[in-house]
Amino acid sequence: MALSVGDVSHVTAIYTILVNSLSTDEATRQTAEALLAQCETLQGFCSCLLAIVASRGKASRDDMRLFAAVHLKNCVTRYWLYSVNSPIKSGIKNEEKVYLRKSLLLNMQEENDKIALQLATLIAKIVCFDYPKEWPDVFYVLARQLQTSDVFTSHRVSTVLFRSLKELSTKCPAFNQRNYYEIIAHLFDYIWSLWKNDAQIILQYFSELSQHSSILGQSNDLMLICERWLVCLKIIRELICSGYASDSTTMQEVCQVKQVCAVLLVAIQSILPYYSIFKERQYTLWGYANRACVKLMKVLNIFQNRHPYSFAHVNVLPVAVDFCLTVITRPEHADKFSEDFLVQCIFLVNLVLECQEYNLRRMRIGHHVIIETSEHTSLDQRKIKLSDAARSMVVSVLPADRIILLCDVLIRRYLIYTEGDMNDWHANPESFHHGQNLLQYTEKRPCAEVLFIVLFDNYMEQLAPFVASIIHQVKAVSPSLETEITAGMLLKDSAYTAAGHVFYGLSKYLSFDEWFRGYLFVDLSNGNPNMCIIRRRIALLLGQCASEIKGVVQKDVCVALVGLLGDQDMAVRLAACSSLCYAFRVFGIWEVDLFDCIPTCWEMCFKLAKDAQEFDSKMQVLSFILVLIKYVGGNRIVPFINKISHFFQEIWEESSGECLLQIELLDAIRTFISFLGYNSPLCYGMVLPLLHYVLNVDNPNALNLLEGTLLLFEATLSNAPSIVPQLLDFFPYLVDIANISLDHLKIMINIVEHYIVLVGSNLLQSHAASLESILDTIVGNANHKGLLTTLPTIDLLVQMFPQDVPPLISGALQKLVFISLCGGNEHYPSRTAACVTSGAILARLLVQNRDFLAQLLSEPTLVVSFQQAGISVNQNLLLLLVDMWINKVDDADCMQKKEYAMALSIVLTWNIPGIIERLGDILRLCTSVIIGAHKRTRDDSSNGVTVSSLFLNAGPGYSNTSKESKKAQIRDLDPIRHASLGDMLRENLEACVTLHGDVVFDAIISRIDPVVIAQLQWALKVIV
Repeated sequence: MALSVGDVSHVTAIYTILVNSLSTDEATRQTAEALLAQCETLQGFCSCLLAIVASRGKASRDDMRLFAAVHLKNCVTRYWLYSVNSPIKSGIKNEEKVYLRKSLLLNMQEENDKIALQLATLIAKIVCFDYPKEWPDVFYVLARQLQTSDVFTSHRVSTVLFRSLKELSTKCPAFNQRNYYEIIAHLFDYIWSLWKNDAQIILQYFSELSQHSSILGQSNDLMLICERWLVCLKIIRELICSGYASDSTTMQEVCQVKQVCAVLLVAIQSILPYYSIFKERQYTLWGYANRACVKLMKVLNIFQNRHPYSFAHVNVLPVAVDFCLTVITRPEHADKFSEDFLVQCIFLVNLVLECQEYNLRRMRIGHHVIIETSEHTSLDQRKIKLSDAARSMVVSVLPADRIILLCDVLIRRYLIYTEGDMNDWHANPESFHHGQNLLQYTEKRPCAEVLFIVLFDNYMEQLAPFVASIIHQVKAVSPSLETEITAGMLLKDSAYTAAGHVFYGLSKYLSFDEWFRGYLFVDLSNGNPNMCIIRRRIALLLGQCASEIKGVVQKDVCVALVGLLGDQDMAVRLAACSSLCYAFRVFGIWEVDLFDCIPTCWEMCFKLAKDAQEFDSKMQVLSFILVLIKYVGGNRIVPFINKISHFFQEIWEESSGECLLQIELLDAIRTFISFLGYNSPLCYGMVLPLLHYVLNVDNPNALNLLEGTLLLFEATLSNAPSIVPQLLDFFPYLVDIANISLDHLKIMINIVEHYIVLVGSNLLQSHAASLESILDTIVGNANHKGLLTTLPTIDLLVQMFPQDVPPLISGALQKLVFISLCGGNEHYPSRTAACVTSGAILARLLVQNRDFLAQLLSEPTLVVSFQQAGISVNQNLLLLLVDMWINKVDDADCMQKKEYAMALSIVLTWNIPGIIERLGDILRLCTSVIIGAHKRTRDDSSNGVTVSSLFLNAGPGYSNTSKESKKAQIRDLDPIRHASLGDMLRENLEACVTLHGDVVFDAIISRIDPVVIAQLQWALKVIV
């Protein structure tokens, strides 16, 4: 069935379904949603939705029209292009696409802003899909419609244009640069002309309104022109940025950059005088003027970042930098401009100073500057020339005195805490601390900090003595024993902030030892609540300077920070925690004899974690506790185990509902157990109840916590000196975990191996059904990569318990038969590896428990599984296995080859039709394995290499855990490893002769290549 937009009943029916899909009645809503999903697959549905969007008046509610527009956009996104997964198997028909494209362009004059935005986004998506092949003239049509005298229409068209260009900018690589050049040719000149014309109109209106504010009501089109002006600015930005590759790569000048940027600067300077006028008289216009200047500055920043060489024009780069520096440094501008505008000005200066293209002759390595002296290609020489020209422009507007002035202004004005900052601090010290620690380009103070660091890096020799002098000056303006928040105290905080960021460059002019003992330590002795500003700053400063602190003062610094952990102010405590975390990493606890501080650290950390309310604070404390655990380590941590365990238990109980915090807690506890090693049972009172809870998949957030849960489980087993009964009881939890997710299969298999190796036969006695269920689920559902993780564990089980385990895991072994006979493909190495490894397990099973393998291969369910997979089994399954072993031997490793050969030699003794005919292939394979094993044994003997010696002499990368040690012992005791293939083959050949008789046997032998026979005879005689 197809829907027709021409049939009013169809459109009305869709409208009714849309209305009902938003009904408060659940039954009505669910029915409508189901109908809506069915309608999506019908041809003509999108056209009916567009008809609803386009219908205006009392018959159609605006909220329903908006809903229809959103639904139409989603349907176009899903079904416009043909997809094999699309319910509409042929996608939307071409006839309907033509109708939709044409109708959408006719409905761009939508009056409802929200619906108009959805339509613009929808057109943009179709443009992205169809331009240029299916809709080659779309930009020509849009450009023509833009050239109308109706401001409203042109505003709507410009919005569609911008959205379309933005959508196309993501279309790579199918949408090439040439197509964008064609769009620029169609649009740029007219859009740029329209933008400049609108700018003149806006400035004219601003001039008139500044003198006669009453005429604002007479200008209904002013705000619409302003909005169109900003949209056109976005279009220009998109054309220049997406239409041209970066000139730092192509070395081709983008002439529009200098053309546009110079005018943008003039526009900013023309609008700025109206700031103060409109702020007093017309707040709406003041807000628009501010928004316009901020956006203009953002575009300048984007152009500089995208096309730095084109931006480096004599009429652009020096003018822009000079203007921004003037705005930043003039004291009269401090309160005149908005913070957003100042941030953008700071950002531009920062971009220019950091721009690598302007500093090619000064390639920085750390904080040292080297001059490139190698010969360059012509392109490199051109880059150097452009870079030098840009650098000279920057130098012309940043002479030495202006550099000092900018640094001084940043420290004395921009890094100073404002009244708003102090109010935020007192309202919520914890939140304030985390907010201030973020260096971001959204607020003036953090942005100024970044600019200060970049400025110092570029002009370190000039600024280092100047910054050091400010540090010395603040002692006079802010005594250490003051109790009120003064301008001097705030300046001290600002100076200390600056020093902390760049202390690496101040060591020649500022001795840390003298500064700490003479100033900082005295400041810390003042416990007045108002001095929390300085205490927090010093706490952060000590962490920032940790790498520069040497000698005995390291201990004094740590003791001071430990004291700050008990401060009254939460922001100070968190700052001290952060710095201690870093200082301990840099200093090392034992290198500076800090053991006396450790008990206090634990107590303060536990109290801080209890007082903390925010996630970031708790994470900070956890990080510090992990550092303490790491650096205390070994037996020294034993006295603190009970308190640490109690802390983890308390914070876990308090973390209910905080999934992210619980994930981090599980990781922290895992680290704690790993450092305890065989002392880990001392914390079982905390760990085992926690494991009992998190291993239950019915608990909330079980899936989110699964990886952390399994890692903690694994760590507990790895560090357990023995498997206590409570740990053994946890094994069945793995059944439910395997059923809900195999995403962390490697960890799960490692856990299973721990139980197999460390518990042994007791595991089979206690949890045989669970083990069978786990392996059956994994083998039946894991991909080939997962199988390769699991199969060695099954092989280990069969080796350890060849009589008991196979009947227990017969379901998994049947699946291995299927995998080994149906898998293997040279184009899929993992599939081949899974096939070969499965075959090796079955070969081992034949060697160690041949009766069970014969029974397994005769199971009717196994034949049924082949038939269900559409595979006909015309031969004995054992013969198919024999062929698989022969054909896949080249893909097997040494041990697998021996397993194949031993299994094949045993098969020779079975009276199964078809075996004797494969005697030549079997002898060829066995001979090859015997000779290869002899060569490896000779080489290993000459080198003194055995499995045991490999284990004992392993480097630090070898996991020398109890589990790995026992696994190595088990492998060493493998009967197949020690059995002689030559002796087995000799005995089985004699049995084969007896079984088939000399005549038959000799006839088969006569057809075998004499070279193979000679090699076999040599191998059986010489190799023992």
